[in-house]
Parts: sequence; structure tokens; C-alpha cells
Amino acid sequence: MSMILGLRTAIYPAGDLTAAKQWYAQVLEQQPYFDEPFYVGFNVGGFELGLIPDAQPGIAGPQPLWGVANIATAFARLLELGAGQLEPVTEVGGGIKVAAVLDPFGNRFGMIENPHFDPSNVR
Repeated sequence: MSMILGLRTAIYPAGDLTAAKQWYAQVLEQQPYFDEPFYVGFNVGGFELGLIPDAQPGIAGPQPLWGVANIATAFARLLELGAGQLEPVTEVGGGIKVAAVLDPFGNRFGMIENPHFDPSNVR
């Protein structure tokens, strides 16, 4: 068994935790399952999107990609919710498309539409 089991959590810094919680609740169309002053956690298809108040937002460093069914629709919706365009929808081969926005708090939020992703392989 491999030591690394796969993506579990992507953490986003949020200086204004209340505003970030509200924005991500709109984006994810759900309320957080864990909501404390030191951490807010959302369950996203079995993975976790976490918000922390005491860190520096940015677009450098690890860049998780969140799966979406239709990247053009998801990208447009995030822009409508106040995100800024960071990387436009781009086909990278094999029908796979990626894009990224800048969330209202200064973080990169990456997305991927991958027709080859098999959720039965998630463990």
C-alpha cells in the first residue's frame, strides 16, 4: 500500500473567515460541516475544502484542481460570484480542460473537467 493515499484536503487562507465561509457556501451550494473560529471545513465529494484565518492568501505553491462537470459553466458562475479570472478555460489534451479564478480573498481556485476521472478509484 502506498504511503500517499490521494487528495484529502485543500486549505485556503481567509483573512475574513465569515466572508470566505459565505462565499464558499455559495460556490459549493452547501454549508460547512465544521465551523469554528480557527477552521471551517466543507465536504466536497468526499474531499475537504478548508478555510483558515491565520495565513497569507496567494496563488503560488500547491495548486489543487477541483473537479467540475462543465468547466465553462463553473467558470462563469465563479466570475458571477465575484471571483476574478486568473487562467481561462484551456483544453490540455484528451478532452481535459482546466481553468482557475482568483477567489475574493486572493487565493487561486483551480478547476478541472476530466472525462477520464473514475471516482471508483478514490480511496
